[in-house]
Amino acid sequence: MQLIQNGRDLTQAVAQARSLGKKIGFVPTMGALHQGHMALVKKAEETCDFVVVSAFVNPLQFGEGEGFEDYPRTISVDARLVTDQGADVLFAPGVNDVYPKDVEIKKLIAGPIGQAFEGTIRPGHFDGMLTVVSRLFDMVTPDQVFFGEKDAQQVALVAKLLRDQIVSGERSPIKLVVCDTVRDADGLALSSRNRRLSKDQLEVAKTIYPALLAGSRAGPSAAKITDAAKAKLDPAAKLEYLELVDPQSFTPVPSTLPTPTRLIISVRVGEIRLIDNLLIDGTE
Repeated sequence: MQLIQNGRDLTQAVAQARSLGKKIGFVPTMGALHQGHMALVKKAEETCDFVVVSAFVNPLQFGEGEGFEDYPRTISVDARLVTDQGADVLFAPGVNDVYPKDVEIKKLIAGPIGQAFEGTIRPGHFDGMLTVVSRLFDMVTPDQVFFGEKDAQQVALVAKLLRDQIVSGERSPIKLVVCDTVRDADGLALSSRNRRLSKDQLEVAKTIYPALLAGSRAGPSAAKITDAAKAKLDPAAKLEYLELVDPQSFTPVPSTLPTPTRLIISVRVGEIRLIDNLLIDGTE
């Protein structure tokens, strides 16, 4: 595994892989890696010949008071995990490498999808996410990119970004691969934030997934689904939103449909925000 920290060396490594006819897979992350990330890397290795994992804490995704400086940076641990998983490159650039002062970086706007739910709670977050994702795509030039379903709103925005850029001719085709949410034995979605939960808070957090399951089985109306989920959720989990939405547009839907809908949730357990979601097949 190569640890690469600048764009020039990355370009050379990717070009060499391409010269050998290798398909390039890319897993973008902000570091602080866990087994959820490793599942994405494993999936990339199953379908690609050369896998790049990025670990870049993107300042554009953090609003005032959101802790950019405090975000965990664990590059040594990340490098060991990526090496053990068998990826080819860990790309860990600095801010000046991703956003060089002598290059005009187009700042993207997330639009309506990015203004609801997570976008309401974290204004500007998705603008920053799309900007860095597009920039990293430029740097890595992957054939396939891998994202986790846990961040479903992010995935919907990245899918739209790729569609728009490919249709306009701005970007060569990239295949978006969405991987299932990785959960622990109790169903809690893996997240770097979980390590900050106390023992008691962890017990509260463990009710999130059962709440989603209860909602998914309640149907047929959105109200019945959300009411059932709320009833299963530990009251100590402070609900920020719980909504049944269209998986692509993230607009609320009045009831389950013949096509899938997605039940999304955000809670605060103490000071820690946790998000999750579950796809509901309207045919059930």
